[in-house]
Amino acid sequence: MANKKFKIKKGDQVLIIAGDDKGKTGEVLQVLTKKDAVIVAGAKIAKKAVKPSEANKEGGFVNKEMPIHISNVKKVEG
Repeated sequence: MANKKFKIKKGDQVLIIAGDDKGKTGEVLQVLTKKDAVIVAGAKIAKKAVKPSEANKEGGFVNKEMPIHISNVKKVEG
């Protein structure tokens, strides 16, 4: 299977055009080519339960950005 090419790259500013966060803009933190998705800073936040560990002694809940399908974002010039 050939490598997928996307016009959106890490660091680009994008506008979310569909979903709960429609209208928000943010910077792309990561491009997930296998899932055809991107992770945008400050968008599609979910609370994840985490167990206590060395790094996080307390555990509890952490806010985490979840992937958004690439068809639901549009690159913003600027």
